[in-house]
Amino acid sequence: ELQTDGNRSGHLQNGEAVFDHEVNEEVIRNIAAQLAEIGDQFDKEIKARVVNDLVQHFLNDNLSGEEITRHMSEAVERLAQAVPLDVEREMASLVLAMVLTKKIANTVPSLLQRAFSTTVNYINQQLHNYILRLVSA
Repeated sequence: ELQTDGNRSGHLQNGEAVFDHEVNEEVIRNIAAQLAEIGDQFDKEIKARVVNDLVQHFLNDNLSGEEITRHMSEAVERLAQAVPLDVEREMASLVLAMVLTKKIANTVPSLLQRAFSTTVNYINQQLHNYILRLVSA
């Protein structure tokens, strides 16, 4: 429900912003801060080889969106195996997917849109319920 600029989705009605769901802004900020902290830790631990392998898949125009999402999912699962046990598996997967996307875009900026779309698909397929539980908790 967050837009790429960090704002909640909504629409205008009589010139006033109307949001689709009432969400506690403080909860969202706390979740974002936790994710950023974990992401900073993971960012240092992800090897360039993992990123470069994903970049090669993203550059392959013969692969479908589903195949690239599968490669992303496999990379996240491999990386998640090394995550400390005190981090929830779903949270680790969410953060790893976002950090991988950032690293892919930093490596080959022209892949940003494809990497972002793939990550959104991955999160929607694998982590949608987890995100709903996070926000509603």
